[in-house]
Amino acid sequence: MLLQFDFLQFQPKLRLSKAEEKTLVYDPVRRKDIVLTPEELLRQLVVMYLLEVKNYPVNRIRVEVGITLNGLQKRCDIVVFDAGINPWLLVECKSPKVPLTQATFEQAARYNLQLRAPFLAVTNGLSTFCCALDFEKQAFEYLRDLPEFA
Repeated sequence: MLLQFDFLQFQPKLRLSKAEEKTLVYDPVRRKDIVLTPEELLRQLVVMYLLEVKNYPVNRIRVEVGITLNGLQKRCDIVVFDAGINPWLLVECKSPKVPLTQATFEQAARYNLQLRAPFLAVTNGLSTFCCALDFEKQAFEYLRDLPEFA
């Protein structure tokens, strides 16, 4: 089920600055300025959505979480943790130029094999998909929205 969010509504709230000819954006999760790339812009817009619309606690969100997959170091864009500090939601962000395909979902699902978050979302800013995962039944269900943080 395709979800449509207006992530761009949060662009005016981003704290931008310049340093050595580069544009930086303040990341409220990492609490530091990050070089602004197209993917970082989307990541920060999604973080703002999670904080301001979904009211996810900032101390439960991590950005660029490192994992090892088949001996290779990979990074998950956004991981939200539950009260027990278990991965709860994995959000994979792609450039708006990258269409969301089966391969995109498979990449996010491979990342989630290690984390085992019960919710998985993939977005390119234009389109967003979110699903609830049932690991025991090896099944998933598309959701109409990102889950509410309990």
